[in-house]
Amino acid sequence: MTPAPADAQDATPDVLCVRDVPFAALTGLLARHALRLHRVGDGQDIPGSYWGEPEAGVIASDVYARDDTPIHSLLHEACHLIVLPPERRAAVHTDATDSDIEEDATCYLQIVLADALPGVGAARLMADMDAWGYSFRLGSTAAWFAQDAEDARAWLHAHGLLPAP
Repeated sequence: MTPAPADAQDATPDVLCVRDVPFAALTGLLARHALRLHRVGDGQDIPGSYWGEPEAGVIASDVYARDDTPIHSLLHEACHLIVLPPERRAAVHTDATDSDIEEDATCYLQIVLADALPGVGAARLMADMDAWGYSFRLGSTAAWFAQDAEDARAWLHAHGLLPAP
């Protein structure tokens, strides 16, 4: 779940965006998971965006983003596809899942993958998630990740997406 900022008309939180990370690093990371990243031109509609601009969009194995798309959104939507088996991934258009455990696994995996991106890292991504309005029981993304994400970790391990502890 990547909610739009609470007061999107007034101010957009200061978060890392696609323009802030080398595009080759983004495409390379997604390619390692059999995904294709497509850069959408400034001001153009983002195909497959569930939340609307500037949020990333997904259609099958394709992820769409503009330069103003937040990195947390790009990673979140990509991770929705990564956690799906190929036959389910092929059917995705805009809305990847309504499964709570897949949503949790997606949030966890996007934090893990942030460490593979230059200038991003898990700590910055979690701060950006909080700034954007992600909501977790323990009050912050970092608290959830450290103290309340056992089910997400276990699910990712069971599906071969994280190494065994």
